[in-house]
Amino acid sequence: MTTVALAGELFSNIREFTLDVLDGLPDQALTWRPDPDGNTIAWLVWHLARVQDDHVAGLADGEQVWAAPGWTERFGLDTDDDRIGYGDSSDDVAALAPEDPSVLGDYLDAVTDRTLDWLAGADGDDWDRIVDRNWDPPVTARVRLASIISDDLQHVGQAAYLRGMYERLGAHRRPPSDT
Repeated sequence: MTTVALAGELFSNIREFTLDVLDGLPDQALTWRPDPDGNTIAWLVWHLARVQDDHVAGLADGEQVWAAPGWTERFGLDTDDDRIGYGDSSDDVAALAPEDPSVLGDYLDAVTDRTLDWLAGADGDDWDRIVDRNWDPPVTARVRLASIISDDLQHVGQAAYLRGMYERLGAHRRPPSDT
């Protein structure tokens, strides 16, 4: 399997796993926090898509999906908001509460489609290209791609764990059956 095929499979899996977390989830569960400063499912999904969008745009020397008109508004964020989640405060996490939860899946779909399109045209010789000299050793395209995948998989796992916590805690709060 080539690097491109493997990366494409992994990004497709990230999308599938994330959409599974969101499937049938009550709206209030999207912004539920396990403690006052914990991340929410909505924030984790937004963040994993934003990181992928930002970093793949950098690899492709292109524009982010987020830059297209409408995304910040659909998420209820300031139109000048180009953050990707690193360094967000507890208040920033709490503020990410889209009125229409489908925007999370829509944005992830658009980002994943762009990622897969870029991968389909990626040149194998490009993988060793230096994309970030702020690290020692400098980061290559291959290392950046691995970092995006790793980060996204961790966050979708966290979102799945939060969903499980929400559902289990909800089950314990229900009154016992009369039967």
